[in-house]
Amino acid sequence: MQVVLHIGAPCTDDDRFIQSLLKNRDRLAKRGVAVPTPALYRDVLKDTLRALDGAPAPEEMSRAILQAARVPEDAERVVLSDSRMVSINRLVVIGAQIWPMIDRVTQSLRNLFPRDDVEFMLGMRDPATLIPALFKASRFRDFAEFTEDMQPHALTWSEMLARFRESVPDCPITTWCNEDTPLIWGEVMREMAGLDPFDALDGVDDLIEDLMDPAGFRRMQGYLAENPPESENLRRRVVAAFLDKYALDDALDEDLDTPGWPDEMLDEMTTAYEEDLDAIPHIPGLTLITP
Repeated sequence: MQVVLHIGAPCTDDDRFIQSLLKNRDRLAKRGVAVPTPALYRDVLKDTLRALDGAPAPEEMSRAILQAARVPEDAERVVLSDSRMVSINRLVVIGAQIWPMIDRVTQSLRNLFPRDDVEFMLGMRDPATLIPALFKASRFRDFAEFTEDMQPHALTWSEMLARFRESVPDCPITTWCNEDTPLIWGEVMREMAGLDPFDALDGVDDLIEDLMDPAGFRRMQGYLAENPPESENLRRRVVAAFLDKYALDDALDEDLDTPGWPDEMLDEMTTAYEEDLDAIPHIPGLTLITP
């Protein structure tokens, strides 16, 4: 069994990847890929992690998780998704680190299925927008209180991913930038499902549809139907061109408050994030999906 654990990060896709995959549940089931409804397994995963406390799960316990998720016995691959699989939102950033607990938690997650092949997948996000989004999703009312123990200038995804890589050396890790998802949505979906680049899926344009004028989106769909792209890169260029022309005003802008953080600070954080991305492809055993 191949077990794919999509662990977020919080405030990236907001469960939309798994919802897009669920549109293809019957089609994927014929390929041996199970996409269970998250409500069936999220509490079970948390309770089992707590009970095991990091120890490898006995075979009957691993099977019980899959049975709770109603995964068919003949399934060869299963996709499980929960953006809080590693931590609650408030603990995503502590001090100078993203997910300081990542090594311990991912070892425990891997140990839920010690006899199976486990893969991890996660989206990254610019800390300049991630932290405000985490605050917006939290119960905190004061941004300064929420961020008082954080060192936002020191945060790097590469540092977290290096610790992640060391904690589960036998598990492939696939990551991408949340900012790129409009152009790579279908590719991430296929990677989760273990499909080939041109395997047909519904929902590959779910995010683009939300960002574009409806008439422009229909034009794009018509163009792609009449002129099937010969590669994923060509399809991205077509989608990018239509998005550039028909994007809804402010569709890519999220209303996030950062009281006390000047624009210069946010710009510096974004620059550091973009520079840090150059280090990520050099981490062994890690795949970075890019447009």
